[in-house]
Amino acid sequence: MNPLGPFDSPNSDGNWLAQRRKGTKRRLQRLRAQARSAAPFVSGVLAALVALVLYNALAPAPQPLTAREVKDTVAQALASATPPPAFSARVYQAIQPSLVLVQTQARGENGKPKRGVGSGVVIDDQGDILTSLHVVSDAIDIQLTFADGTQSDAQVLVKQPEDDIAVLRPSQLPELLVPAILGNPHAMRIGDEVYAVGNPLGLYGSMSAGVVSGLDRSFQPSISGRQLRGLIQVDAAVNPGNSGGPLLNREGEVIGIVVGLVNPTEQDVFIGIGFAVPINVAASGAGSPPY
Repeated sequence: MNPLGPFDSPNSDGNWLAQRRKGTKRRLQRLRAQARSAAPFVSGVLAALVALVLYNALAPAPQPLTAREVKDTVAQALASATPPPAFSARVYQAIQPSLVLVQTQARGENGKPKRGVGSGVVIDDQGDILTSLHVVSDAIDIQLTFADGTQSDAQVLVKQPEDDIAVLRPSQLPELLVPAILGNPHAMRIGDEVYAVGNPLGLYGSMSAGVVSGLDRSFQPSISGRQLRGLIQVDAAVNPGNSGGPLLNREGEVIGIVVGLVNPTEQDVFIGIGFAVPINVAASGAGSPPY
């Protein structure tokens, strides 16, 4: 009987120690390999930490802005910002290509020619132009000047004496014809902004601004002697030469045609009361359905 047991031998302790040394050696080799692979990462982290410490030590902290510096910065930012154009500027840009200068010649007293000036606005693709009837009622010659400088003679196509409205048809159209956009006069309220654009006293393309002063007004011009009804009253300045020109809302849409002004002194100058025919009434003469 062997007292050492089935797995014991005189050399078993030596073999076990040798195997243990080999295992320890393999683990040390793996650790050294891992350390070598991690060395670049650790070096990078250490370099970043050193750089951060040096930067904080050498670069002074920024000083807080004073109240004056903050105020100056805000002022510069506001000055550099481009504000949107005023409503009036956008309205003028919208209507100017559709505006027409109307010049007339009539027979005056003793056979002398009588010249007149008014305004008109293009309202459709055929080039039809709305104006006031009293501007062209006695004319033997009508000359139009479009926004691009194109000139043409014209004939009266339609007369609406009950509204002091006429429709003109030019014999020659400009290369670029831009009809105005027609708005809804029923949407207007007293106090709403309005703009009158025309040729007062022959000053082409003049613009004035005001508000709706009244609705559904009646007015009897001294020229025709016929009472006009359902008018829009405005305080935007209108003078001789504005007649026939467009009255616009703040969107640049035509909501009326200027037909007259009131002055108790019987002088033909503006004192604060002007009238326009609603565009739905005026445009019906050119074939637009009333609305």
